[in-house]
Amino acid sequence: MLTTLTTVYTDTRAADLAWALGREPLPALATLDLELAGTKLQLRLLGASHQVLMEEERGSCSETVACIAGSSTPLPLGVAKRVGDWEYEFAARVETLSRGSFAGRAQELLALVADHPNGLAGVFPGSPHAFTAMLAQRHEGQVHWRTWHAYPQEGQLVATRTKVGMRVPAPL
Repeated sequence: MLTTLTTVYTDTRAADLAWALGREPLPALATLDLELAGTKLQLRLLGASHQVLMEEERGSCSETVACIAGSSTPLPLGVAKRVGDWEYEFAARVETLSRGSFAGRAQELLALVADHPNGLAGVFPGSPHAFTAMLAQRHEGQVHWRTWHAYPQEGQLVATRTKVGMRVPAPL
């Protein structure tokens, strides 16, 4: 699903993004509710990037990647944590692209997500290449999601990958 977000473009730089696990739901500009083999997901586009809410019988989890005022947790390159009965893995990378490469990559990602049944993308007013996009799936008993945050003024694209699955007990 592709939407134009009715807000002012809030994210100013890729370096302003912060990561948080376990935050309460923040006001969303667009949402997509999914059910992936018993796991409920809500993909949420915020004025300041994204939030994913996940719920199963075993509990719930939330991930927020956004420009959060007063946040002291910058966007990490990687995180591996236990969250209740789940193993949570997060990775992020920042790509700096030339203007032409950036425009092409932006169009490619928006096309991929807009046509995917588990995809949500929002374009910010003022630039067709200022967007946040999210794509979720379930694979081998784990829930995965990817996100892309585009900063055309810097030529930067922030890509994240998250994987959440049941914790496997250590062998005896």
